[in-house]
Amino acid sequence: MEVLHSFLDFFLHLDDHLFEMILNYGVWIYAILFLIIFVETGLVVMPFLPGDSLLFAAGTFCAGITKDGQTAELNLWLVLILLLIAAVIGDALNYYLGKRVGLKMLQWKIRGKQLVKQEYIDKTHTFYEKHGPKTIIIARFVPIVRTFAPFVAGIGEMSYGKFFRFNLIGGFSWVVGLTLLGYFFGGLEIVQENFETVIFGIILISIIPIIIEFIRNKAASKKTKK
Repeated sequence: MEVLHSFLDFFLHLDDHLFEMILNYGVWIYAILFLIIFVETGLVVMPFLPGDSLLFAAGTFCAGITKDGQTAELNLWLVLILLLIAAVIGDALNYYLGKRVGLKMLQWKIRGKQLVKQEYIDKTHTFYEKHGPKTIIIARFVPIVRTFAPFVAGIGEMSYGKFFRFNLIGGFSWVVGLTLLGYFFGGLEIVQENFETVIFGIILISIIPIIIEFIRNKAASKKTKK
C-alpha cells in the first residue's frame, strides 16, 4: 500500500516533484525522464506510468518554473530529442518481446498473479480490429493500450518495416505534441495555479476511449445474453 501511495503522490503532485528533482539531480533529470518514458512504452508489465502527464509537465518546465526565488528549467530541444528516442526504442523493444516471447508471457506469474493480463491483450486486439496498423499511432494517446499495442503487433507478426513507420509517426506526434502543449500553455498563470486539475484533465481525456470501449462491450454483452 505504501508503494501505491507514493506512486499516487508523485502522480498527483507531478509539478512539485519535478521541480525538486530538477534542482536536486541537475542533468540526471534527463536520464530519469528518458527511463520513465522508455519503461512505460517498452515493458509490457509497466502500463501505468504517467506518460501523457509527464510529457506535459516536462514541457511546462522547458518554459521555466520559478518558486520561492528558485527557477527549475529544462532544455526544450534536449527533452524533445531524448524522449522521442525513448518512445521509439521503447515501442521497438515491446514489439521484439511480442515477437520473441509473445503469448508465453501470458503464462508468467508472480505470487500467483499474471504478469500480463489477458484482458489488456484483448482490448488491444479490439483496437487493432477497428483501426488496423494505425493503432500504433492512435494508441500513443491511450494509456494501457499504448503499452500493449507494439507487443500485440509483434505477436501478430506485423512486418517490422511497417511497424517502424507507424512507431516513428506515433512517437513523434505523442512526444512533440504533448511536450509543446506543456511548453506553450504550462507557463500560463492559470495553468500553474491549477496544475493538478490540468493533469487530471489530461488523464480523463486520454482514458475516454477506454471508457467508451468498456461501455460498448457491456452493451454488446447484454444484447448477446438477450
